[in-house]
Amino acid sequence: MKKVKSGIATLNVVSIIGPMERYDVIVVGTGAGGSGVATRCATAGWRVAVADDEPYGGTCMLRGCDPKKVLVSASELVDWHRRMTGQGVSGDARLDWPTLMRFKRSFTEPVPRRQETSYRELGIATYHGVGRFTRPDRFVVESKELESRFFVIASGARPAPLGIPGEEHVKTSTDFLELDALPRRIALIGAGYIAFEFAHIAARAGASVVMLGRGRPLKQFDSDLVARLVEHTRSLNVDVRLSSPVQSVERVGSELRVKCWARGQEEPISADLVVHGAGRIPKTSELDLARADVRTNSGGAVEVNDWLQSATNPRVYATGDAVASAGALPLTPVAGHQGLIVASNLLHGNNKKPDYRGVSSVVFTTPPLAAVGLTEEEARLQGLKVRVKSEDTRNWLSNRRVLETAAMYKTITEDGTNRILGAHLLGPHAEEVINLFAIAIRNNLTATDLSDMIYAYPTSGSDIAFMV
Repeated sequence: MKKVKSGIATLNVVSIIGPMERYDVIVVGTGAGGSGVATRCATAGWRVAVADDEPYGGTCMLRGCDPKKVLVSASELVDWHRRMTGQGVSGDARLDWPTLMRFKRSFTEPVPRRQETSYRELGIATYHGVGRFTRPDRFVVESKELESRFFVIASGARPAPLGIPGEEHVKTSTDFLELDALPRRIALIGAGYIAFEFAHIAARAGASVVMLGRGRPLKQFDSDLVARLVEHTRSLNVDVRLSSPVQSVERVGSELRVKCWARGQEEPISADLVVHGAGRIPKTSELDLARADVRTNSGGAVEVNDWLQSATNPRVYATGDAVASAGALPLTPVAGHQGLIVASNLLHGNNKKPDYRGVSSVVFTTPPLAAVGLTEEEARLQGLKVRVKSEDTRNWLSNRRVLETAAMYKTITEDGTNRILGAHLLGPHAEEVINLFAIAIRNNLTATDLSDMIYAYPTSGSDIAFMV
């Protein structure tokens, strides 16, 4: 890019090399929300291009769900061993961080090349680097101007700006998942999914961890189960501070000094690593969406109609973290679902709308916290007449046999219809059992339908009959 002066203004002008390439659809992003669109359209014979300024594969496979779950699995094994020591289990189990990181990379490192090879075998053109719209039907990437009938914005999300002095010293979740060695003292800014999951991993790997939140954590989950998870997290010697907004981060010699509010006064915390876990925003600002007549909301997400099509430019669709779609959670399976919807709407005309009923979400702590449907507070705010069941389940066989004390559930059913409206689980295998509740909600099953099931026993799934 070169700068050209025009009057008193300085304009950024892209140097275009070669003739213009023309496509049926250009997909911006190669994660869960974009990859399915690209492959389906290419399989249908469309001329397709993908563009990404990150390695191909998207956040989930490279910098999120998959590598995180590899670390969580090792952490769970260590925790299980420690709980059962003296109950028929002996010896020692510990996390060997460098070796674990090499194992994690065996999952992530092959992804970009494999993904790109798969695209090329389907005849999909591949572009790397930051791209920008120049017109509603034009996109520039790798100094090439591309024209397309349609575009799909699936560019994902990035950490939200913290807006504090010393923000440059704060590392991202991506950085944490690439650590060759685990620092001794870690401060986590935020109290959401990322902060809780990293706190559990790091604490079980031997680090001293402090979490610095700004109020009630994990707001989308049931407050009673969250309170139990906070209590359990503190039992791991994680210093959980829920009303300690961070004011600044500075480097002092070989350490970092985090200043936060605590008990009405500023308090410094020393750390070797500070990690951003305070939320993410759509990664759209560099795309020059205004030049494409694509309207976004105040957070940068593309505003769409019921078909996931831009409200202002019918050439453009959006999926995943880049879209503002009512009722959609920022989760990989949701992005994948949206990708299928968009692919169908591109190939056959607008004919499908996303269906977000029964989408479950999980915080992969140990044990995990899982939820689907409405919380008790949400149900009551909607004026629904509900029946709520909740119980501490530490003495149920599924938990007592592995000595897990952080275990409880809450289910919400509708009076009259007996439909399952929500389920909230904390305990071993919660991330699997929640899927059965998700099936019930998505298919309007009742509590009676679930309680009448004949489950394999003894399993965590068989506990459902007692929860409803």
